[in-house]
Amino acid sequence: MIAALRLPLTKLSPRMAFQIAQTLAFIGGGNMATSLIGGLIAAGTDPQLVRVAEPDAARAAALRERFGVSIAAAGAEIVAGAAAVVLAVKPQQLVQAVKPLRLDAGATVLSIAAGVRVATLRAALGDGVHLVRSMPNTPALYGCGISGLYAPAGTPPSARDLAQTILDAAGQTCWVEQESDLDAVTAVSGSGPAYFFLLVEAMREAGEQLGLSPAVAAQLAARTLVGAAKMVDAGDTDVAVLREQVTSRGGTTEAALRHLESAGLRPMFAAALAAAARRSSQLGDELAAAKT
Repeated sequence: MIAALRLPLTKLSPRMAFQIAQTLAFIGGGNMATSLIGGLIAAGTDPQLVRVAEPDAARAAALRERFGVSIAAAGAEIVAGAAAVVLAVKPQQLVQAVKPLRLDAGATVLSIAAGVRVATLRAALGDGVHLVRSMPNTPALYGCGISGLYAPAGTPPSARDLAQTILDAAGQTCWVEQESDLDAVTAVSGSGPAYFFLLVEAMREAGEQLGLSPAVAAQLAARTLVGAAKMVDAGDTDVAVLREQVTSRGGTTEAALRHLESAGLRPMFAAALAAAARRSSQLGDELAAAKT
């Protein structure tokens, strides 16, 4: 099933509108590709300019019916003439998926496949294309994701802008200077939603242990996360100040926070994110080795 999307309603700037008035080819039509396609179309991209290679018949039919985009079973059928090709397949399948592609010289290739490094992509696609790597996250499915991007030295501004425009359709974007920084991006934001899901799960369970019904505990925990996220997203106040503002001296919040700090919450998170970044780097090594 393709997840329902809450598509962003903001219009793109004239510069961005010009960029997406070009043919885009998506290799893979999964949830992340769907969120990008939906966001681009909501922002004004002509569906006839969007082509998707998706071998799963049910998913392909859903994409065609929902967005009116062109569908093909294989990537080789849709990449000719594309200004940008978005690689949205599983990392283990990427090299095999791009082998049949014959890309136009100067095309922008945006990979959202985790762990597949520029060198691996370059070996598979050659030197004639402009490569950009990205690490988006699952809130992109609701138009509120965050994506880290990296482009190697020499990538022209036009290719960087086009890649960013595609990802802006599903949320916000930021650039990192080194490819290895994407491992940290993966640890913080790529894997990050799971940390918050775990927190809500733990708060729900704790609420039940304090005597609340499962339904009430779940509602309180979930809506507290949503409300707190909106306060952070407003951007008016640093999160440390927000925390201080709800922590009265000698009060209940202070008692809870003192326990969390004494239990080593901060070093625990530092170690957890370091483990995620380390695993991201290891996956890159494994995928680089597997290409041969």
